[in-house]
Amino acid sequence: MLVGYARTSTAEQAAGLHAQVRDLKNVVGCEKIFSEQVSSVGQRSQLIAALDFVREGDTLVVTRLDRLARSTSHLLSLVEQLDGKGVALRILDFGGGEVDTKSPSGRMLLTVFAAMAQFEREVMLQRQREGILAAKAAGKYKGRAPTAREKSEDVLALKARSVGASSIARQIGISRASVYRILGNSA
Repeated sequence: MLVGYARTSTAEQAAGLHAQVRDLKNVVGCEKIFSEQVSSVGQRSQLIAALDFVREGDTLVVTRLDRLARSTSHLLSLVEQLDGKGVALRILDFGGGEVDTKSPSGRMLLTVFAAMAQFEREVMLQRQREGILAAKAAGKYKGRAPTAREKSEDVLALKARSVGASSIARQIGISRASVYRILGNSA
């Protein structure tokens, strides 16, 4: 059985999620698809459900590697878990081609390319840190603009006048979660 897994990180990427599901159904013919909108570092309940669902002889299919794993070690852990159940992994868009762990060459390619992808990400993050340090040294980077902390007094004043959290958030221009955080910290 072909079992699909689709994921996007944010609601803004909903079109990407729909495209993944469409490709898994129409292009590949997955009989069952698990999909979710959650960050790769968050609790991915649908991935867990897909891993629980697959049985020996099945193939777990994803459109791209980054939809499944966040690091080489995470990927290899998932592949090992799938192997233990007798399940193959198939990635449709893997650097222009497709990879399937049913073959030894597919497993090797997956490991090599996953390591390269993680290396690329780490290099990009290092360059980002270096750029931030250079901008700070030049006085051009001040960091993220403070929001809720500077508005704590306004939040507390409005709450003292029995204004509701949603109304406070709207009036001050911060999120409702920030309002609750301020109110919780002041208690």
